[in-house]
Amino acid sequence: MIMPRLVSLVPATLLVFGLAACTTGEGSTEQTPAFSGIASEETVHFLGNEPFWGGNSAGSSLTYTTPENIDGTTFPVTRFAGNSGIGLSGTMDGASFDMTVTEGECSDTMSDRTYPFTVTLKIDDEQRQGCAWTDRQPFTGPENP
Repeated sequence: MIMPRLVSLVPATLLVFGLAACTTGEGSTEQTPAFSGIASEETVHFLGNEPFWGGNSAGSSLTYTTPENIDGTTFPVTRFAGNSGIGLSGTMDGASFDMTVTEGECSDTMSDRTYPFTVTLKIDDEQRQGCAWTDRQPFTGPENP
């Protein structure tokens, strides 16, 4: 089971981002900058267990893998930078697919790796937790545990 450290994952994936604008005082509204911790051109790698799943997303494409489908299923996604992370949304084999990637130390509990991002994934009504990294912000620990 994926056990994120230091960050509590919000059960509803859409609540992770909140609103883009916030009130800062007497009726003034100030625009909050979008999350910039993962650049739009970066590939995001992700994984989870119980059940095992993983994949990566680059640009407007995402590949989702499982032990039963090692080559994965590739489909288009919309990428959104919210207040505290990015969202990736699309449809995979007729099922809604919504993933949020937020900053926070994460452990997969299966290796001695530590990842810089946590993942909340919802496929239709099933929710999963996982970890993520990018080439610019890699995991730490053994390359091949």
